[in-house]
Amino acid sequence: MMRTAKLTVVGAGPGDPDLITLKAIKAIESADVILYDALINVDLLAYASSHSEKIFVGKRKGCYRYQQEQINELIVSRAKSDGHVVRLKGGDPFIFGRGAEEIEYAQQFGVETAMVPGISSALAVPAYQGIPLTKRNSSESFWVITGTTKSHQLSNDVAIAAKSTATVVILMGMGKLDEIVAVFQNENKHETPIAIIQNGTTKDEKIGFGTINTICQVVTEKQLSSPAIIVIGDVVRQSPRLADFYQEIHGIASSVIV
Repeated sequence: MMRTAKLTVVGAGPGDPDLITLKAIKAIESADVILYDALINVDLLAYASSHSEKIFVGKRKGCYRYQQEQINELIVSRAKSDGHVVRLKGGDPFIFGRGAEEIEYAQQFGVETAMVPGISSALAVPAYQGIPLTKRNSSESFWVITGTTKSHQLSNDVAIAAKSTATVVILMGMGKLDEIVAVFQNENKHETPIAIIQNGTTKDEKIGFGTINTICQVVTEKQLSSPAIIVIGDVVRQSPRLADFYQEIHGIASSVIV
C-alpha cells in the first residue's frame, strides 16, 4: 500500500504535558515517524503508536544534534519512505520555532503538510505565575521578541519596545540580559518590574523577580539560566504571587525618598 508523504508540524506547548491540544495528540497517535525537539516534554511520546519511530533532533545553545538543513532533509526523506512525519516542537512552532520554514521546504518536494498550533510559552509561562500580559490600566499591548537574532545580536525591537508602555516578553534572551537591562536603563526605567522564569510550567520551574536595576544580581544568586522567559513591565507586579514583594520594594523606595 502506497503511503502518502505527509508532514504535520505540531506545537507541544510550554512544558506541562497537560497543555497540549487534542488535535496534537491525534497527530502524534497517527505518526509513522516523530522528530522531536529538546524542549518538548518527552511524556508526550507516550501517545505515539508502538510502530512509530521516534528521532531526537533537538537543538540547544552550543549543542546541535542536527543542523536545521539536516532536519529539513530528514523530514522529506522520512515522509517519502515512511508516510506521516510529525515534527514535534516546543510551544507554538510559528513563534520563533521555524515551523513555517520546515513546511515550506517540505512543500517543495510534494509533501502534503499540516500545522497544529501549540500554546506558546510566551503566554503560558507568565500566566502560570499569575502575570497577565495585558491588564486594564497597566498594559494595553505586549511585545514578544527574540532576544538573539540570526546574526547573534540583540534585536533592535527591544529598544523600540522599551520606549512603550507595553509588556515586553523576551524569548532566548538570557545571553543578552546585560544588554537588555542597559536598554531599559537608558529609558530611565530602572524600577520597572521584571521576572525571569526558567523551565516554566514544569516541575523544574525556577523564578527570579526584581527590577531592571536588580535583576542581574537576582539571576546570579538564584543561578538562573536558559531556557527561560523574560517578562518586563508593570503587569509583573500585578501577579498575586509577586504583589507583596513589589509593594515592599515600593515602600522601601518611598522611605528613602522621604
